[in-house]
Amino acid sequence: MVVVGMAGVLLLLGLLLLLWGLRVRHASGVPTGRIVAGDTSGWRALETPLVSHRYRLTGRPDYLIQQGRRLIPVEVKPRRRATRPYEGDLLQLWAYCLLVEETTGHTPPYGVLVYAERQWEIPFDADARRRLLHTLAELETARRGDEQARSHTHAARCRRCGFRTQCSEALA
Repeated sequence: MVVVGMAGVLLLLGLLLLLWGLRVRHASGVPTGRIVAGDTSGWRALETPLVSHRYRLTGRPDYLIQQGRRLIPVEVKPRRRATRPYEGDLLQLWAYCLLVEETTGHTPPYGVLVYAERQWEIPFDADARRRLLHTLAELETARRGDEQARSHTHAARCRRCGFRTQCSEALA
């Protein structure tokens, strides 16, 4: 009788832990599927970054989720609070989609962008690819050229910029 009671308690405890784990996963914004790699503490990191020599890109998404034969990149921005994704974050996520495509031969239909209070499934479609490739071409042109002019009038952006000390147009 005691053994049956103990088994029931253990079964209930296991069920509670499973439900808690599902709740935590849902709250994290990480889609269903097996997490095969992560660039955050606690998960097995990608042994090498994803690389595309063709597009001169390299990177490690925060997570790669396996859904069947597809890998879905997930980028987490835990401190971002916004009602819509920032353009730079979209481009970063699309770059991870392109890297997954280049390294696996399978195009992810979307990537997941997670902010502090929201998450989005961002399609990796023809328009996303066009915008990403256009930006990569602009970056390549800038890389080959001389010094670039500042593209904004916001001192706060200059204060956070890693090139501020070398910039002749810094506002802060």
